[in-house]
Amino acid sequence: MNTILVTGGSGFIGSHFIKYLIKKQSNSEIFNLDALTYAGDRGRLDELRDNRRYHFIKCDLRDKKRLSRTIKEIKPDIIFHFASETHVDNSINSPEDFVYSNIVGTFNLLECIKEREALLIHISTDEVYGDRRPDERLFSESSIFNPSSPYSATKASQEMLIRAYARTYNLRSITIRPCNNFGPFQNPEKFIPKCILNAIENEPIPIYGNGKNLREWIYVEDTCEAIWRIFKKGKIGESYNIGSGILISNLEMAKRILKILNRTDDLITFVPDRKGHDRAYGVDYSRLKRLGFERRTELMDGLRVTIEWYSNNRDRFIKTTRGKR
Repeated sequence: MNTILVTGGSGFIGSHFIKYLIKKQSNSEIFNLDALTYAGDRGRLDELRDNRRYHFIKCDLRDKKRLSRTIKEIKPDIIFHFASETHVDNSINSPEDFVYSNIVGTFNLLECIKEREALLIHISTDEVYGDRRPDERLFSESSIFNPSSPYSATKASQEMLIRAYARTYNLRSITIRPCNNFGPFQNPEKFIPKCILNAIENEPIPIYGNGKNLREWIYVEDTCEAIWRIFKKGKIGESYNIGSGILISNLEMAKRILKILNRTDDLITFVPDRKGHDRAYGVDYSRLKRLGFERRTELMDGLRVTIEWYSNNRDRFIKTTRGKR
C-alpha cells in the first residue's frame, strides 16, 4: 500500500484531487496536510470524514519542526505539493505572506524529504511564464520564466528550489504548470465564483481595465485527470503544462456567466486595472497530450455545473463576494 501526502489538500484543486485519488488509488492511504488558512476549508472533503484511507493533519509548512515530525511519522511514498497562497491581488497587497508561505514553506518541505525516497509532484502555475502577447506563440515547458506578480515570482522560486534539490540531493520530482482552473467550491475571491455570486445577487461584477485580458481555462476535474496521467506516465525530472485550448477574455467570460444566469450585461462594471496585470496567458500542452490526455469538459458545460453548485450553496459565500477582480 502506497502512502500519499497531499499538501494543501483542503484547498480548491487539492481537495478535488484527493477525491479523485480516493477513487483511483484503492490501495493507498491518503494524508491531507493543510494549515487551514482562509482559503482552506475542511468542508470540501466532508464526504471523506469516515473513509478509513483518508487522514487530515493540520500543519503549516512554515512550522519546520512539526512538519519534520509529521513526515517521519507518515513516511510518504508520494507527495503532491499543492500548498500555496495563490490570489494575485493578495500578493500585491501583502507580498511578505507569499514569500513565507510559498518559498519558505516549500524549502522546509524539501529539507524534510531530501533524504527520503519519496517522489515529489509539484503543482506550479502557468503564471511563471508571465505576460504573453496575444499574437505570440503559446508558452512551452522550455519558455523562460518572466513572472509579473509577487505570487507568480514565489511560484517560480518554488520551482527553482525543487530543481536545485533534484540536482544536488537527487530528489525525484515532476513539476506541473496548470492554466486557470474553475469548478465547484472555489474561493469566492477568484474571478469565476465572484462573477457567479455577484450575478446571482444582481450585484455589479467588477472587471479590471477593459476586460480584454486573455486567460486559458480548464475545469478542475480535467486538471485532476491530467495530474493523475502525469503521475502515472510522466518522466521524472520533467515539467508538464496543463492546458485546455480554451482562451477567452475576462469580459467574455463574465458575459457567458450572465447569459447562463439570465442576467443582463448591465451588471458589468469596469474598474481601474490591477498593477502589473498580465495581458494574456496560454500554454502549449502537447507534451501532456503525448501521455494520452484529452480535455473532456467543454467550457459552457463546466460553467453550468459550477453555476448550479454555487446557486445551491449561495448562503455559504454570499457575504464574501464584494470587491474587485
